[in-house]
Amino acid sequence: MGSLKDKTLNGLFWSFFDSFGKQSISFVIGIILARILDPSVYGILGMIVIFMAISNVFISSGFGTALIRKTDLKDADCNTTFIFNLGVALLFYCLLFFTSPFIASFFDEPSLKLIIRVLGIGLLINAASIVQHSLMTKRIDFKTQSKISITRTVCSGTVGIIMAYRGFGIWSLVAQQLVGGFLGTTLLWYYNTWKPKWEFSVQSFKELFGFGSKLLASALIDTTFNNIYYLVIGKYFAAAQLGYYTRAQGYSNLFSSNLTGIIERVSYPVLSSIQNNPDALTKGYKKILKSSILISFVAMMGLAACSESLVVILIGEKWAPCIPYLQLLCFSQMLYPLHAINLNILKVKGRSDLFLRLEIIKKCISIPVIIIGIYFGIKAMLIAMIFNGCVAYILNSYYTARLIEYSTIQQLKDITPSFLVGAATCLIMWSVELLMLSVVQQFLVQLLVGGLFLIFILEIFKLNEYLEIKSVFHKYFQKVSFKRS
Repeated sequence: MGSLKDKTLNGLFWSFFDSFGKQSISFVIGIILARILDPSVYGILGMIVIFMAISNVFISSGFGTALIRKTDLKDADCNTTFIFNLGVALLFYCLLFFTSPFIASFFDEPSLKLIIRVLGIGLLINAASIVQHSLMTKRIDFKTQSKISITRTVCSGTVGIIMAYRGFGIWSLVAQQLVGGFLGTTLLWYYNTWKPKWEFSVQSFKELFGFGSKLLASALIDTTFNNIYYLVIGKYFAAAQLGYYTRAQGYSNLFSSNLTGIIERVSYPVLSSIQNNPDALTKGYKKILKSSILISFVAMMGLAACSESLVVILIGEKWAPCIPYLQLLCFSQMLYPLHAINLNILKVKGRSDLFLRLEIIKKCISIPVIIIGIYFGIKAMLIAMIFNGCVAYILNSYYTARLIEYSTIQQLKDITPSFLVGAATCLIMWSVELLMLSVVQQFLVQLLVGGLFLIFILEIFKLNEYLEIKSVFHKYFQKVSFKRS
């Protein structure tokens, strides 16, 4: 168990370093690109997000998750997955290649035809990395993944900036994605010892697809509905409006999606390793949930409070229309870690059938959100997304409670202190706007006041989740210091 704790601690640190290190670099690169490029450029690229996302879901088909969960992993499983991934990637590239004229016509944007055909090459590149990435995750080797992620982000970002300065417009963003995918895949192959063989096992395929197929259906539904907002905004609003939405979502994802990704990547292999120990599973699940939601609430509410000054300082007044979108997205996404952790329990327990059923139910209740967006505008749609997220959480936690002894009511009691801390910090930071300072002064004062207030209130009330987070970082840095000495 001590070894598992060490792996978890190490995995959490490197996953945290990977996500936030990579995103910090992407954040800086994004600022530079946003100052050079027009919002409509981001809008045009946003029009095809849903098509690339759905293609990647089919290419993976849940096989990567199935490999991580499998306790008796064989070489035949990896070879079968690799061949399947590449085959499906080629199929979907051909599909996108020949349907690109129709997609361009749908959005009334002729340039999309060539963009889709070039960007689709990334599907083949990414398909070659799925098995390698899964094997690293199974070993909880996030240190190597961190090195790869940061390297690819720096190199691809540099290419994008150089091309943007030279006037390549949207092609600078296309090149950035392709270079990042190619470099990331190449490095995964370099650091992994596994090499594929031309071996396709029907038995292995049936076993992996039996688990992965339900995850495929779930991911397909989830990805479609999560990205359909791009489709709706791109179809019914100007490209610049989609650009504002895309930029707002990018900033909100800096905390919500990355924190969710960290928790999901680390908790799944760790909890899978103790899936047959109910007490340890429930205890570990509670700790992960309470600690992650404290970070999420504080980060997302704090971002909402200072979003006005942040956007203007970083990317200029021309992006000001994205500020209300960012504020609303912060509140709709702050529950993302809760969704991910609850759904991870279903995967750990092998209940991909419940996972699929949940996605179908949640997406059915998401349909009104899309209709609201079409008829009442983007802001109304984002407000509806907040309420939809709360309903989705209740559904997720209900099904989780059927597998472990941790009900929705107990979860809500456990996360209420974190919500109150986040809300109080948010109000303190928002109140700084009343001082009528310059944009830069306002932002700096908001960070200072919010940070000091947060530390003060956490030290006074000493929440268990706060103490747990402190303990994790203290133990890790103590371990690093010991090794150096």
